[in-house]
Amino acid sequence: MNSTYKAFWLKDGDLVVIDQTQLPFQIVTKTLKTSGDATLAIQDMTVRGAGVIGNVAAFGVYLAARESKGDLSKIKPLAAVIRGARPTAVNLMWAVDRMIAVLEKANIQKQDLVEVALAEAIAIADEDVVGTRNIGKFGCELIAAIANNKPQGKPVNILTHCNAGWLAIVDRGSALAPIYEAFEQGINIHVWVDETRPRNQGANLTAWELAQAKIPHTLITDNTGGLLMQYGKVDLCIVGTDRVTLKGDVANKIGTYLKALAAFDNQVPFYVALPSSTFDMQISDGVKEIAIETRSPDEVLYIQGLQDDGKVGKIRVAPLETPALNYGFDITPARLVTGLITERGICDAAETAIAGMFLDLIP
Repeated sequence: MNSTYKAFWLKDGDLVVIDQTQLPFQIVTKTLKTSGDATLAIQDMTVRGAGVIGNVAAFGVYLAARESKGDLSKIKPLAAVIRGARPTAVNLMWAVDRMIAVLEKANIQKQDLVEVALAEAIAIADEDVVGTRNIGKFGCELIAAIANNKPQGKPVNILTHCNAGWLAIVDRGSALAPIYEAFEQGINIHVWVDETRPRNQGANLTAWELAQAKIPHTLITDNTGGLLMQYGKVDLCIVGTDRVTLKGDVANKIGTYLKALAAFDNQVPFYVALPSSTFDMQISDGVKEIAIETRSPDEVLYIQGLQDDGKVGKIRVAPLETPALNYGFDITPARLVTGLITERGICDAAETAIAGMFLDLIP
């Protein structure tokens, strides 16, 4: 595998992943040896981000093939468990389905299914590497155009929500890929980082990634973005996504819809970056057809952080008697999306444009 992979890598046939629940205060890895390990890593958010979830699912099928000694009849039920680990990110289902389709064909040809599964999982990850580089280049063109119209010395201010960097999609991410590309090209940029409650992916992961890359950024509360837009301090919004419908509706981390509404009201361009594997061409209406994951209330009731004694701990932030509801995602209607940044180019969030660019993906 390519040495530029950061969120996960192979070691002695096992899959090693960065435990994202431990960031940003410590870098801890977990070694996944079985398909059950892969399923749990996806469920408990050891790994996050639509792309990396798909990658780990693909390698999970490889691990299932290894533990089943290449018996397809035993691989399939294990793969089905992986496929159901989380309901919203379509890359998970897409990756498992692709792996099984390849294994079924290889089984007919009497090939070694363990070797085939490993090769296909690596191929999926390699494709993501190329895809994120292209997303970065196309998205950077938008940033460069804004920079050309800014007064000298003034940065392009980009607002993002949740994490869609290299921890989410190897090896540049989706929403952060244009930011990395722009920074490397010497464009003066600054990133507003939403904290992204309740799991704080922005504060814990996006801010950490940007700090590692020395990209100027500022952490803000989730409700600050609208005011910044009113003040003219946001030039562009770029977010990632876990699923996009044929008509351009976008499922992303809870709070994305409100950012899109604020951007629309303040005439701030709102772009969604994604690899083509995040399209779900079988559905059209995001609100009616996308299953929104409901996660543990404890994610809302408690918060984890670095305590004064230097230890990472968890504290409760609400009364003991107070219940909580924790939807993980929301739906941003296509009408609020300025455009979709993909590895094939930028297109409108509309069925005609999506079908024109991705006709080969429509069943």
